[in-house]
Parts: sequence; C-alpha cells; structure tokens
Amino acid sequence: KGFVNQRNEKFNISNLILATGHSARDIYELLEKKKVLIEPKPFALGIRVEHPQSLIDSIQYHSNKKNPFLPAATYSLVSQINGRGVFSFCMCPGGVIVPAGSQSNEIVVNGMSNSNRNSPFANAGIVVTLNVEDYKKYYSKGPLSGLMLQSEIEHAAFDMSENALLAPAQKLTDFVNGKFSNSLNSSSYLPGLKSFSMDKILPKEINECLRKGFLEFDKKMKGFYTEQANVIGFESRTSSPIKIVRNPETYEHIQVKGLYPCGEGAGYAGGIISSAIDGVNTAKALSNKILK
Repeated sequence: KGFVNQRNEKFNISNLILATGHSARDIYELLEKKKVLIEPKPFALGIRVEHPQSLIDSIQYHSNKKNPFLPAATYSLVSQINGRGVFSFCMCPGGVIVPAGSQSNEIVVNGMSNSNRNSPFANAGIVVTLNVEDYKKYYSKGPLSGLMLQSEIEHAAFDMSENALLAPAQKLTDFVNGKFSNSLNSSSYLPGLKSFSMDKILPKEINECLRKGFLEFDKKMKGFYTEQANVIGFESRTSSPIKIVRNPETYEHIQVKGLYPCGEGAGYAGGIISSAIDGVNTAKALSNKILK
C-alpha cells in the first residue's frame, strides 16, 4: 500500500485522492505502464478566435458607443454541424491569449482575463466535439490514443513556428474561405503570430465544422464573422482525452482500492468550477468510507 513520489519518498497510506491536471501526461503514461485501468474519452478540439473587444461590445450592446458603466461584453455560442457540437469555450472578455504548453516542442494556446477586463481584445476557444471513434488512426496506442492526437497537433504547430512559440494564425475570413492570410490583425498573444493555413494541421472534419460553425455564429451575432478577427491555433486542452475509471457511487477506482481519481485529470471535470465540485464530491465519498 501507499505511493512513491519523484524523490523516491514512500508514503504508507490506505487512500489517495489523485487530482492531477489533464496536462500531466506522465501520470497517464505511468498508469498505463502499471496496468491501472484507464480509457479514452471524447473531448473537444479547435482554435482561439480573437476580435476587438469594441466590436463584441457593439454587437452585444447594440450600440457603437459603450456605456462606461457596462462591463466588457461576453458571448456564448453553440451550434450543431455535421452531427458534432461546435461551441465557444472559456470566453475571455477584455482578455489575452497566452501560451499554455506543458512540455517543450509544442504549441498550445489558452485565454485569460485580468480582473479589470480592460484589454482591447476579446477571445474564446471555438471547439468541435471529438468522439473516441475519431482516434482510429491512433488505436495502436490503446487508451492513450486521444493523447496522441493532441500531441501530434501541438508538435506540428511548434514545427511550423520554426522552433519558436509563434502561434499559427489566419484572419477569420481567410480561414473560413480556405485562403492563406498575407497579413494578420493585431493580437494580444505576446510571443507573436505566424500566418499559416490551419487545414494543414487540423483534421479535415474539424476544419469543416469550424468553418460552417463560424457562419452559423454570425447569424446569431451579426458581425462576428469579420476580417477584423484572427483565428489562432490551437485550443487542444479543453478537457482530458482520458478517463481514469472509477465507481460512480463510491468514486473509488474500480480496480485499485483506495485510489480516488478526481477532477480534470481524471476525466470528470472540464474547468475550474466543475473541478471544484468534483473535488468536494470525491472528498465526501472518501469521508463516508472512512467514517463508516
């Protein structure tokens, strides 16, 4: 019983809550090596879209002049394209796009907003649902198949950047029309952008859904589809592509007694709030076991 950490220190315990993040890929590899049951699960993949915040304000507040007492406008968009969900994720009003890779030689982007939400840009992930069947190319990797798809895209983006952190990007209108962008709009992404055709990296079905999705979103937010916006790659860490399988009632791993997979890394949450809720529920489940 117990576990050994990276400093080779052993802790003799009967129960362990495993609450790593979904970018802790070495944990998945360790569990696979130790034959601890894990399985692939659906996740979402796509890009970040970045508009001028003033444009989003004018669309959402129906005015070209924003009242100074109103906050930076937000949006939430969803559509069904070719049987897949296409939706906005982690919308950041008055925010910035940041590099979010967890290892060398990969490019991943994410978004954030400071408390004042006063950046001149608005960004959001626009992502497409991927099912386990979409990982067929990687089935030889077993439960790590979705992880391999993520990794291939992230490393291809880094190779495109010529070993820098320049993120691949296109103007939104060029992306939808399958054109190379000869110039790009200003961006909050500080390492910088490099004009690149996303369809050279993204799977064909993801490209098609994103292109159609942007046109659908423009019907809901007139002006959303504009050459003033950039799409920036890649939003690949929306949630874990792997589930560490647990009993739905006891929250305990179905194979390893005393192991309690929890949160994003376990495949049972996809953000700050859902991770917090899963943490509370996991702690309650463990306390119920101990206090019996």
